[in-house]
Amino acid sequence: MVGLVDVISLGLFAAALRMATPIVYAALGGIFSERVGIINIGLEGTMLTSAFAGVTASYYTGNPWLGVVVAVLVGGLIGLLHAVLTVKFVGNQIVSGTGINIFAMGFTAYMSQIIWGSRGASEGVRGLGTWTLPVIADLPVVGPIIGSHSPLVYLMLVVTVLSYVVLFRTPLGLRIRAVGEHPTAAETAGIDVLRVKYLCVILSGMLAGLGGAFLSLGHLNLFTRGMTGGRGFISMAAMIFGKWMPFGAFGASLLFGLADALQMRLQSLGLLPPQIILTIPYLLTVAVLAGVVGKARPPSDYKPYKRE
Repeated sequence: MVGLVDVISLGLFAAALRMATPIVYAALGGIFSERVGIINIGLEGTMLTSAFAGVTASYYTGNPWLGVVVAVLVGGLIGLLHAVLTVKFVGNQIVSGTGINIFAMGFTAYMSQIIWGSRGASEGVRGLGTWTLPVIADLPVVGPIIGSHSPLVYLMLVVTVLSYVVLFRTPLGLRIRAVGEHPTAAETAGIDVLRVKYLCVILSGMLAGLGGAFLSLGHLNLFTRGMTGGRGFISMAAMIFGKWMPFGAFGASLLFGLADALQMRLQSLGLLPPQIILTIPYLLTVAVLAGVVGKARPPSDYKPYKRE
């Protein structure tokens, strides 16, 4: 008979940290974009395209780190596209992001067919492997949870701290928040509003690109069609649940990561039908949005900004 100890274990929390990693990256990207008044609903498509780009680069070069760099650059290019459409041409932010998501699904499947002869999955590539922290890995309780992971997991922790420092402890962060809250006043104070918007939306794409690189090079070591599995949208829920704060988004992402790890554990134990188990992360997302969205105060009104 399966007991609670078979479900809740240190391995479950280690898996939760892994599952949370791509969500954290995309949520941080969403924070930077929304802090300057641009909704980036295209995080899902950005992650998917970057995951594909990373695997493709690793496939042709045999260097997974080069794949990570390519994934980040591709994410930045998609962010630039979103910025041009929404900042320069004052396009609808939701339509632009949705277009990116639709494009990503078709483009990655088509290119996968051309390169590997399959729309479903790529060939296996060389991944990043895992790093084992010498002292921490030997500690009780803490060691099994954070002692051995992909390097992108540890980078995620560093990026989370850096995001907080940049946003709330530097002059640049003050400019970013000013642009989102009151762009006209920021422009009057000598801040180049459009430049800051471009910077943050591009950075948003690059962070989402890191999330995609983790999925394809730090987790599975291959690309599969639709492998993001809605994580880009879940990351937006984590961002809102975390009140557009880096540490808040990190905590919310851990919650979603735990739900993802739990559904995998329950599935392996065969306690419930898989159709029910697979819905756990998405039901949690809906519950969080239903309970939090009305109470959360966004950092911007998201209105297009035009210089007078």
